[in-house]
Amino acid sequence: MMNNDVLRSVRYMLNLHNDHLLAILAQAEMVISPQEMAAFVKKDDEPGYLPCPDVVMGYFLHGLIIHKRGKDNDRPAAKVERKIDNNIILKKLRVAFALKTDDIQAILQSQDFKVSQPELTAMLRAPEHKNFRPCGDQFLRYFLKGLAARLRRSGADAAIAH
Repeated sequence: MMNNDVLRSVRYMLNLHNDHLLAILAQAEMVISPQEMAAFVKKDDEPGYLPCPDVVMGYFLHGLIIHKRGKDNDRPAAKVERKIDNNIILKKLRVAFALKTDDIQAILQSQDFKVSQPELTAMLRAPEHKNFRPCGDQFLRYFLKGLAARLRRSGADAAIAH
């Protein structure tokens, strides 16, 4: 899946502006220009679109974890991946939003996408593990769509409660 799609999905699910995306990147100690971020969140058929490099996505996902969970000063800083694939995106989003495998299954079921527990855990394994399974684009799309629906619904519930 394209990094730009993931950026747009996170932006939508958390109802963020480009300035917020830049702040998330800054939490991971990476700075890009507002023009670059604007180009990354454009659709690929829009003028001015730029593909988001893996290194930017790696720092963004790291910053998202810090943004959502806080910085853990008791542990050494996590390694920021310079090469990103769907499995890494899935793992980082799982950490950022404190999701268990049951949560991920429920999110996917809400999108009428069925996945077994062994299939899911295989996608969360290290690539060198004998039971590792690559995470496909369709899986990640359904996950992002379901996560967005869940977060936006819970945000609406919180707004109603106040």
